[in-house]
Amino acid sequence: MASPVSCRTVSVLFFLVLFVSVHCTDTKPKKKKDIRDYNDADMARLLEEWEKDDDIEEGDLPEHKRSPPPIDFSKIDASRPEELLKMSKKGKTLMVFATVSGNPTEKETEEVTTLWQGSLFNANFDIQRFCGGSNRVIFMLRDGSYAWEIKDFLVAQDRCEDVTVEGQVYPGKAAKGNEQNETKKKGDKKAANRANKSKQEL
Repeated sequence: MASPVSCRTVSVLFFLVLFVSVHCTDTKPKKKKDIRDYNDADMARLLEEWEKDDDIEEGDLPEHKRSPPPIDFSKIDASRPEELLKMSKKGKTLMVFATVSGNPTEKETEEVTTLWQGSLFNANFDIQRFCGGSNRVIFMLRDGSYAWEIKDFLVAQDRCEDVTVEGQVYPGKAAKGNEQNETKKKGDKKAANRANKSKQEL
């Protein structure tokens, strides 16, 4: 026969376990929030829950979540660092900044850069243009590997003062230093023509 002390201990333990289990469990079900009361954080959490188990294709992911394409270093010329930049920017969005020479109005900048964008579009470059002031424009490329080809086109334009790609500034055809060089070249040509005339007269 069990002693009264052990029966009492077992019964106290039993009531203690029963008390803890009843009071520690949440008896009230959580009240669900009305969808009309959701804020931006709630909507973001809901979207994350939906996308957890979805099989999203690589191309549909946002750019920062995509895995970068592998770079084949055997195809890169070490003497040309632009080649490495081209390969590293492949498939990534990139901004190219250009400055129109002189003191153009916003309308004039719009007209000049629209011509540039049209020429680039005709050459099958998918770019978007945004004016960033009275003489600045931003070209947004979906594939950054083409930025240096676009830079080469832009710096050859008569009204282009400079082009900036990845923090590197490239002087354009209308840059102040280039204008001085062209006037010097014209002066040299005139001097050469005068020298030729004097030789022919002799």
